Amino acid sequence: MLGEAEKIEALITDWDKVPIEQIAEGIDRQMIVGQNMMICRLRFDPMVVTPEHTHPHEQMTFVVKGRVKFTIDGSAVIAQPGAVLHFPPDNRHGATMLDEEVVLIDIFSPIREDFLADI
Repeated sequence: MLGEAEKIEALITDWDKVPIEQIAEGIDRQMIVGQNMMICRLRFDPMVVTPEHTHPHEQMTFVVKGRVKFTIDGSAVIAQPGAVLHFPPDNRHGATMLDEEVVLIDIFSPIREDFLADI
């Protein structure tokens, strides 16, 4: 019917069923994309650096495994499993994985269209 929003089906899945893509040397990513938000699971080799950057998306990051040195607006902080970080839109941030494998969960809103163009 005209004027009705498109119905989106609920999704229940498991990370084991989500495709893994290698997006750079030492970085694997999985993505689940909703209507207005997305969640990504990233696995990093030790010592991988993601350069400081900004984007217009709001981001929440949950550290699942490993230790990460985050640089946030020029200040460094070490995050360990259980840490949750919030990056408002246009906040400058980057990360250096320390001496072990790292697994992060990133949630973005709105959807990172640039990530979808890579697949």
